[in-house]
Amino acid sequence: QVQLVESGGGLVQPGGSLRLACATSGRTLGNYAVAWFRQASGKEREFVGGISQSGSRTDSADSVKGRFTISRDNAKNTVFLQMNSLNPEDTAVYYCAARGFRDTIRHSYAYDYWGQGTQVTVSS
Repeated sequence: QVQLVESGGGLVQPGGSLRLACATSGRTLGNYAVAWFRQASGKEREFVGGISQSGSRTDSADSVKGRFTISRDNAKNTVFLQMNSLNPEDTAVYYCAARGFRDTIRHSYAYDYWGQGTQVTVSS
């Protein structure tokens, strides 16, 4: 199976930035579309953004458009989520997920491979 590991979470003040990374070893991440999801305390998991196998297409939730950017470096088997202009509503555990298709979709049940999650906390 594909094993994914997220990194880069932490505590940041409102208006600040973080870059999350989702990496794998032993598998070629370029064969998978990758999406980011997040789950805040007491809420359901929600789609954040996704990127196609080649990186040519991306999809972002309305809540993060213009603030978050997803990219990938297939040579390094890594997908990134650059988060700017963070606000307290962005506080959540962030997960990356992969599916063996060219493109992502916005439903968590479509993904078989998940990372362990990384905590992002936005607070002053």
